[in-house]
Amino acid sequence: MNALELHALCKSFGSQRALADVSLSVPTGGRTVIVGPSGSGKTTLLRMIAGFEFPDSGSLTLNGQVLVDATHAVPAHQRQIGYVPQDGALFPHMTVADNIGFGLATKGEAYHSRIAELMDSVALDANMARRWPHELSGGQQQRVALARALAQQPRLMLLDEPFSALDTGLRSAMRKMVARLLSDAGITTILVTHDQAEALSFADQLAVMRQGRLVQSGHPMEMYQYPADEQTALFLGDAVVLPARIQAGWADCDLGRIQTNSPLSHDSARIMLRPEQVHLSATGCPGVVTEREFGGNTCTLTVALHADPSHTILVRSAGLLAPPAGSTVHLSTTGTAHVLFG
Repeated sequence: MNALELHALCKSFGSQRALADVSLSVPTGGRTVIVGPSGSGKTTLLRMIAGFEFPDSGSLTLNGQVLVDATHAVPAHQRQIGYVPQDGALFPHMTVADNIGFGLATKGEAYHSRIAELMDSVALDANMARRWPHELSGGQQQRVALARALAQQPRLMLLDEPFSALDTGLRSAMRKMVARLLSDAGITTILVTHDQAEALSFADQLAVMRQGRLVQSGHPMEMYQYPADEQTALFLGDAVVLPARIQAGWADCDLGRIQTNSPLSHDSARIMLRPEQVHLSATGCPGVVTEREFGGNTCTLTVALHADPSHTILVRSAGLLAPPAGSTVHLSTTGTAHVLFG
């Protein structure tokens, strides 16, 4: 069952097209991540769902209720949609408790109990209730913003790059905490981000946008393995893309003969492997390490193939065991190659 249905949404700002015929179904209780480069239209789409922007055409339905179509549009404050912006947007003249309780209809003891419950749900100490936003860390401010959004018991939660300003370690911890909290509450969630790793780890469903269009959507692992085109493949992570001749499901390329995920034959095609599918081995395709990027427990090697030095291959290797630049190595592959048609 789907909570949110977007159908053929279009939006232009003057002569600039922001969205072009975007359709997407968001499953109930799941986490959908909309990812894309700057200017792809992802933030415009999120603002449209929230009710801050309205489409030129198309429709939007939440839990069977039409929020936008050709005849009417439900205002943002009547949609029961929670929204957490990138900077948290806390009211600087209000305490933590007042920020969280902003808009709550309850008063007295019920009000204070609800504030305490929400603070506990986002792992904020009760003694922070009387602090001011400027006295909080970035992570604490985002927790307050999330608690404020949860206070309204939303049917849908929208997260607009809420982790981007946090340090790397804190960003990962916050992402896991938010994912667990929203899943436990059964709240359908949409996250917008330009961070590929964040998108892949947070999402139940991933949607890739480019130039105002929805390019591909599906399960993150499937999209990582089987992207719709080369641009999507490279956007979702490092990729080894090679020209190949394919016959009966096997590709002949500079890395040798590799099985593909397509049974068709192509005289001129391009195949994709992820770097983790290419390994250093005792035998295989020979090449020379031209660069070694040390990353702690993992090194990324750039290998120029003997067969065609203009083709370089990215290979992941154990950090302390990675061969230095100038070393001759041999490469082998595992798994199947994905045939790129776009």
